[in-house]
Amino acid sequence: MLKPPIPENESERLAALNSYQILDTIPEQGFDEITLIASEICQTPISLVSLIDNDRQWFKSAHGVASTETHKDFAFCAHAILQPNEVMVVQDANSDVRFTDNPLVTGDSKVIFYTGVPLVNPDGHALGTLCVIDHTPREQLDARQLKTLKALANQVVAQLELRKKVAELDAAKKALEQSNQYLEKFAVMAAHDIRNPLTNILLTSKVLKDRFKDKLDDKGNKFLDIINNSSHKLISLLEKMLDYSKSAKVLMQDREEAEVLHLLDEVLKLVSVPPSFTIEIASRPIKITTSVIAFEQIMSNLLNNAIRYNNKTEGIIQIEFDADNWFYTFNVTDNGVGISTENYAKIFEPMTTLGTKDRFDAVGSGVGLSTVKGLVEALGGTIKVNSVIDEFTTFTFTLKR
Repeated sequence: MLKPPIPENESERLAALNSYQILDTIPEQGFDEITLIASEICQTPISLVSLIDNDRQWFKSAHGVASTETHKDFAFCAHAILQPNEVMVVQDANSDVRFTDNPLVTGDSKVIFYTGVPLVNPDGHALGTLCVIDHTPREQLDARQLKTLKALANQVVAQLELRKKVAELDAAKKALEQSNQYLEKFAVMAAHDIRNPLTNILLTSKVLKDRFKDKLDDKGNKFLDIINNSSHKLISLLEKMLDYSKSAKVLMQDREEAEVLHLLDEVLKLVSVPPSFTIEIASRPIKITTSVIAFEQIMSNLLNNAIRYNNKTEGIIQIEFDADNWFYTFNVTDNGVGISTENYAKIFEPMTTLGTKDRFDAVGSGVGLSTVKGLVEALGGTIKVNSVIDEFTTFTFTLKR
């Protein structure tokens, strides 16, 4: 008997095998059906899905035998994987120098006839074989049987790949759930930390109004009213954002009808517009039914960007909107620095910036536009950009009616 040589790429091959997390798992119908079909087609009493581990061959499926593994030194399959692109055929193990005194040949197992197709993964590593075995010498399988056995071996690899993908998806799902739980906790803590100073501002503005309204002129009282109203608005916005951080379904459930011009007026109260900027808004009234909190977040982000990335002495921002039977459509156009076409997709990626400094000499965080895209898509819409460097940028987004 000759012990099977160790493949040259053994460490990489074992790493590939272990990446499937298949060893020592329970039987699965998909694999068992493959070995059943292999035995029926090839007319052999035994068929195995055999995987070659460090010191053993382990059977993911064993049709016709009760054992689940054997020592690697005795494994026919350990020889078969040495030539991944070839089918190994042993017509009579008694006359093959590699196996003449092999315990699997001379013992109760009586492995005399063997044909094994290597299970080669997409990276070219032979993980084991799909093999058929008989207890007596036989001629080689005919062309039809051999073709079928190869096809079944491909299905074994496909099953392994599918299991791996499912495991990866499960792991990704768990990681995402953990991340969402962390983000929700962070949102709650952040909301608490932000709400306190906002509440103090609101209370202070009320005290100032009560105590000094008779001593202040109309302009002073108007400023206090602005502080008061803005504080109320921010606290309400904070509460809605906190709800959204717990579930994106809030966007779909918490919809209300609103006039676009009124919504834009509310958004502009949250945006610091420099005196040198002109904001042109289409005057025709349109009512939309959508998530107001999401709409305000979308528009405030786009307007802030239009202001920040504008290098003109006089900034111009145009807001246009329309509606058809299926979507509301909004265009936000500015005369700022522009965006090159190769960066159209990049600007919507999370935590990605172009490294461009804004008019305040600051670099963006890479959060704003990715948030906008996420909100738009959550509302059943799309967003795209069109721009000419140093001339204009137009963001067009739709919201499903």
